[in-house]
Amino acid sequence: MRHATSRLVIASLLCWSTLVPASAFQDPPRKVFSSRSEVVIVHVSVLDRKAQLVAGLPREAFSLFENGQPAPVSFFHNEDNPVTVGLVIDCSGSMQRKRDAVIAAGLAFARSSHPQDEMFTVNFNEQVWNGLPPSTPFTTDFEQLRAALQRSTTRGQTALFDGVRTALAHLGQGHLQKKVLIVVSDGGDNASSTKFENVLNAALTMDAVIYAIGMYDQYDREAKPDLLRKLAGATGGSAYFPNDPAEATNILERIAREIRSGYTLGYVPAAGEGYRAIRVEVRSPDGRKLSVHARTGYIAGASAENHDRQ
Repeated sequence: MRHATSRLVIASLLCWSTLVPASAFQDPPRKVFSSRSEVVIVHVSVLDRKAQLVAGLPREAFSLFENGQPAPVSFFHNEDNPVTVGLVIDCSGSMQRKRDAVIAAGLAFARSSHPQDEMFTVNFNEQVWNGLPPSTPFTTDFEQLRAALQRSTTRGQTALFDGVRTALAHLGQGHLQKKVLIVVSDGGDNASSTKFENVLNAALTMDAVIYAIGMYDQYDREAKPDLLRKLAGATGGSAYFPNDPAEATNILERIAREIRSGYTLGYVPAAGEGYRAIRVEVRSPDGRKLSVHARTGYIAGASAENHDRQ
């Protein structure tokens, strides 16, 4: 499986140069944006007391800590830039009556997203497959995404963890600096060869943000909402559990707004390997009480495959 590897920041700037002016970048080029690199990046969303997204905060409003120690912010960015985003869709048989709602929600998300987001879809039942043709690993074309979503069929069992891990590997091939996965499923996992811990390790070696929508039936004994909450929370995303499949559209539109109004912070980590805890604090210039969503840690210095074997 492919995971985030060290990149030169100048490569990221070249990728963005046609999308934003050079003046938008407040820092000189640094070496990398990855969990196992000279600069660790942390994507942050800020909410007020009414759970409304807060944009426009200055760099000085944020403080970063690694393993409880202050980590000076060496990179700060708060522009609305395109991202690489994957929709990971449960196509097991139990999703049949929810399929139309999922397609509508996915299209609503695309309409609310940055027009230059590069998107892809991964479908899973007991098997896992890409929704786009092999010749098109990513797309910015709304109609291509619509066709990929509408081609999905529902049957079979649920290999949720296999689907997420495959999507993480594909996400790592994206060309844009911020990477997001959105997982939509209605149950637990009864068909994967991948363990949840391996999926979590894979996510923690990347700087991806994962959002989850659990469309569970009330009496579904295989549902495991705590695992979706853990995966989303560890990466700085959120997990949602709508009572009605039709609510997924509003949720995905909110996620699109959150992605576009977020902040990217970077810091130079201490040397060494293993798990590092991250904490982000924010103070509003006007004294408002604010809260943050950010990943809670990452695995430094080793690939997820190595951790899988431990």
